[in-house]
Amino acid sequence: MSDVDFLRSKFRFYPDFPKKGVAFADFLPILQDPIAFETLITHITHHITSHTIPSISSSTKGKPPSYHPNGNGKIDVIVALDARGFLLGPIIALRLGASFVPVRKKGKLPGETISVVYQKEYGTDSFDIQVGAIKEGDNVIVIDDVLATGGSAKAAGDLISACGGKTVEYIFVIYAAFLKGHEKLDAPVYNIIEVNE
Repeated sequence: MSDVDFLRSKFRFYPDFPKKGVAFADFLPILQDPIAFETLITHITHHITSHTIPSISSSTKGKPPSYHPNGNGKIDVIVALDARGFLLGPIIALRLGASFVPVRKKGKLPGETISVVYQKEYGTDSFDIQVGAIKEGDNVIVIDDVLATGGSAKAAGDLISACGGKTVEYIFVIYAAFLKGHEKLDAPVYNIIEVNE
């Protein structure tokens, strides 16, 4: 059984949640199984080290040294979204030797922050990031559990840009492909499980 099939077997699906007509794919049971959780973290880390970092490294060849302050394709920051992204982001950051930066709902972070308002299915919401958490030229990966309409992930990308960072990839456990959220994003998207209904 492949990693993807193994992880998919751990999902629970809830019809009509959070509203009628939606089939909710819940990845939390993976976290209840240490082997499945390790498989998930290893799968994401392997993708980053075998695909993402080499693609960044090759894109810096022939560029002036100022193209990236570290002079290589290193991932500097893992950004995770409030709240389920926080279950994965810090662990991935530790595995990569990168810093972890949370993007939180408005009013939840202390100190000076940058805010962005984004469109949700019903109305708007707002995300904050702490000033100085991402440095000019940092290579950043955004991690969250689900990509649906793309509003919250796009907001994270906007915050990263406002800080002077560069989003090099968005990574999700689940992608609801029929909602086409990837079309709103400014960098490649990688997902482990794709659902089409």
